Amino acid sequence: MTLTLAPADEILQALGQRLRAQRLAQDLPQSELAAMAGLSLGALRKLENSGQSSLETFVRAVQALGLADELETLFVLKRQSIAQMAQAEAAGQRQRAPRRRQGS
Repeated sequence: MTLTLAPADEILQALGQRLRAQRLAQDLPQSELAAMAGLSLGALRKLENSGQSSLETFVRAVQALGLADELETLFVLKRQSIAQMAQAEAAGQRQRAPRRRQGS
């Protein structure tokens, strides 16, 4: 599933399904992963079934599966060309209005 244009609930559900697939690939029962992650079984089930959870719950499950490295590439700023960096810097600089002359 491509996540680009999907609504938030579909993205969360897809992440829960991916987490379940990783757990099953490692041949772990839900109860064991929940214990390894320090989560309740209900919290893990909810995460896998609907994707509904706190970010902390998600990260704990990811870490327990040994997949924390997969999070490294999330939200990393992409390298820009020198021209793009100069343009962004110029756009961020504020300029003062010209000074008005007094009494002439």
